[in-house]
Amino acid sequence: MTAATVRDSATPGETRRFGERIGRTLRAGDVVLLSGELGAGKTVLAQGIGRGLGVTDPIKSSSFVIMNEYEGRLRLFHADLYRLEDPAQVAELALDELATDGVLVVEWPERAPQELPAQHLLVELEYGTARTRRIAVSARGARYEALVERLGRGRSGDRQ
Repeated sequence: MTAATVRDSATPGETRRFGERIGRTLRAGDVVLLSGELGAGKTVLAQGIGRGLGVTDPIKSSSFVIMNEYEGRLRLFHADLYRLEDPAQVAELALDELATDGVLVVEWPERAPQELPAQHLLVELEYGTARTRRIAVSARGARYEALVERLGRGRSGDRQ
């Protein structure tokens, strides 16, 4: 059984706060995959994850730079696979090795799913109404099932 939770976000701020909650639960070696259409909020969620990891530098869309690295309580490796055309390019990045030294967040994981760790937290963002986003979080692996259960509790506790 795969643990999952779904929530709606009405603003980028809400999406960022939810990402921050995710970031606070992560530990070294964790992998978070962010999937969704252009503009659905993947980078906004990554910014929140970074904030939850104690990253103070601005986290930008890394569409033109495949990998960015940020320092916080844990090192954040933020990869954006949007511009990659061949899954072999992802293999060359050795993303699974990076994950052992910090937290790996990958946007556009569908570009090379076979090159990414099998156990991960999958966050799918999609458009709800014109202003809302639906965020579905699902687990692949026991570690991530526990995270999803934790995230599913306290839905109203996103604000600090």
